[in-house]
Amino acid sequence: MLKKNFWIIVALTVILALGVAACSSGGTESPTEAPAATEGPMEAPTEAPMEEMPAVDFAYRSGGFLERAINGEFTGTTVTVDGPFADDDVVRFDQSMKAFEDATGIDVQYIGGKDFEATISVRVEAGDAPDIADFPQPGKAANFIDKLVDVSTFIPQDWLAQQYNQSWLDMGQIDGKTAGVWHRFNGKSLVWYPKDDWDAAGYPIPTTWDEMQALMDQIVADGDTPWCIGIGSGAATGWPATDWTEEMMLRTTSLDNYDAWVAGTLPFDSPEVKKAIETWSNIWFNDQYVYGGRASIVTTEFSDAPLPMFENPPKCWMHKQGNFITAFFPEGTQPFVDYDVFYLPPVDEQYGKPFLVAGDLMSMFNDRPEVRALMEYFTTPQSAGGWLSDGGALAAQQTATPDMYGRELEAKLAELVANASSFRFDGSDLMPGEVGAGTFWTGMVDYVSGSADLDTVLKDIDASWPR
Repeated sequence: MLKKNFWIIVALTVILALGVAACSSGGTESPTEAPAATEGPMEAPTEAPMEEMPAVDFAYRSGGFLERAINGEFTGTTVTVDGPFADDDVVRFDQSMKAFEDATGIDVQYIGGKDFEATISVRVEAGDAPDIADFPQPGKAANFIDKLVDVSTFIPQDWLAQQYNQSWLDMGQIDGKTAGVWHRFNGKSLVWYPKDDWDAAGYPIPTTWDEMQALMDQIVADGDTPWCIGIGSGAATGWPATDWTEEMMLRTTSLDNYDAWVAGTLPFDSPEVKKAIETWSNIWFNDQYVYGGRASIVTTEFSDAPLPMFENPPKCWMHKQGNFITAFFPEGTQPFVDYDVFYLPPVDEQYGKPFLVAGDLMSMFNDRPEVRALMEYFTTPQSAGGWLSDGGALAAQQTATPDMYGRELEAKLAELVANASSFRFDGSDLMPGEVGAGTFWTGMVDYVSGSADLDTVLKDIDASWPR
């Protein structure tokens, strides 16, 4: 504003000076007559481009690399992103990058695919690392921590704290580095139910574990079965049981103990882990609570497990699974008509309302200004806009609002997430592969099938941990 006023004053001064010169030239022209001009009327100079920022629909911090990019400083550059996106997810990623590319003139090239987990190691070892890699499992990022740029060296902590719940920031720390920024995620602490039949039965939505227990007993008293459960998944059979264990760890002990367990310093054969497993065992091993009884759990595919919930009348009434499970619901079923969802209640309220998640960590290999600009963009919910509008994932940033979601179901899930007091990543995904995708899975299968007791299973898992 001061600059604009200055130039207005300059212009008026020049005009007045010209008028005075005309009057003192000895001419007989009226003093009110404008002086002759040979180049048209004088105009105040326009403001410098820096003061007219292009309009964008995402937030950016003052003085950051994203602001510099918006000002055109890095136009014509290219940033490569590697990751596991394929098929429709590539389309959604490109949609999400359009606002950034249009605002900055930076070309974002996605070079990933379904074989990302194998090829990223080859690329890094060959010295051909992408500028940014999308790690769906932070444990994989840990393998390259010495080669990753600590993003806190150029994104201030106060900006990160504004964009993310502290739990997300904690989960992004690897060996003292901020190993990346969180992008999109899937929530797991969800219970699905057949809404139309549920409403007709008059069942309440439980908000505490006592209320959940009362609800299960009421459904049994009505002659029905509360839960649909299945852990079959081919070579990965058993993983849903690891999810339930993680849920109960978050609900029966502290976040510090959860982190220690995931890191291998709190053994499986500990009172805390054993209590967590026994908590869900009280449901799973009660044949009145599970459709088909305990014996059916291992042989039922996880994708088929919720289907009896949609029969008429329902053969089971609740199914705990991440938001991806709706892709396996019967064709034609509609949210808020045929099904709905609620948050898996706390067991011990002293541990708050934790939320189990799985998501994508954007990590940076090559340190250039345009790469820093894209990393800053990834801290905004608009960077996941393709998924927010089309469905399939949620934004990790706490600045996301329900109106950003194109589908009502995701908007509701976002509200459930917003009410969480803490977040933790899927524990088995963070453990060494021999455990998290090995003995943890097989141990849970042995335990649920009854071929091994819990104490033996837990000791065997501990023995498999690489030291």
